[in-house]
Amino acid sequence: MSASEDTTDGAAKPTKRKRRKATARENAKAIEERIGHTFSDPSLLTTALTHVSALKSPNDRAASYQRLEFLGDHVLGLVISDMLYRAFPKADEGELSKRLADLVRRETCADVARAMGLHEAIKLGAVGSAGAGERLRKSVLGDICEAVIGAVYLDGGYPAAAKMIGDAWADRMRKPMRALRDPKTVLQEWAQGKGLPTPAYREVERTGPHHDPQFRVAVDLPGLAPAEGVGSSKRNAEKAAASALLVREGVMGGGDV
Repeated sequence: MSASEDTTDGAAKPTKRKRRKATARENAKAIEERIGHTFSDPSLLTTALTHVSALKSPNDRAASYQRLEFLGDHVLGLVISDMLYRAFPKADEGELSKRLADLVRRETCADVARAMGLHEAIKLGAVGSAGAGERLRKSVLGDICEAVIGAVYLDGGYPAAAKMIGDAWADRMRKPMRALRDPKTVLQEWAQGKGLPTPAYREVERTGPHHDPQFRVAVDLPGLAPAEGVGSSKRNAEKAAASALLVREGVMGGGDV
């Protein structure tokens, strides 16, 4: 190879690096525009979008999205709780909790991430195939969304994070809640599927004054230990007991009831 060829080749390498850097900056700018926040520390956004597989050292997990996801998860919960408290002044704690669970679940965060184009910006390492990479992107998309929230919070504080979340979640918050199935119905269907009789509910205890009673109810099914629930009415206590049995038997998760 001649000296001139070597010089030409050497000059081409930094040009490619510059192009890659320029493309990365353009991508970061596009994301900043979509989330409504310009980072003072761009490395925070880079970290939020970096999967463990892309790290040079797998042991250096602090350089991946995971720590930011932990922070963003709690920031999201606080901001959404604040939004719900102000938007639904007549809602009780139970309704607010159900709305919160629906808005912060992984599927909702993944939808928000897709709307922001975050799925196109996740940095992955070698994952075997393009199909495997795409499946991995989908599986971590909700976590990446929370990581970006954590990054915005660290970079701009609570007001910046609250603005980002408010812009992304406001319309979702106003939509009707997903219909949640009555746990008594779910339990009865599950019992029938097991060949068991209809669940039997019995009042165990009633406490409190006449105008504000508290009921403790147990639900019985043959071959299973009873489960109990407490509520301000027999109906609510029965639903709580059914939920407790369903969770205990692994039919429903704690976040589903």
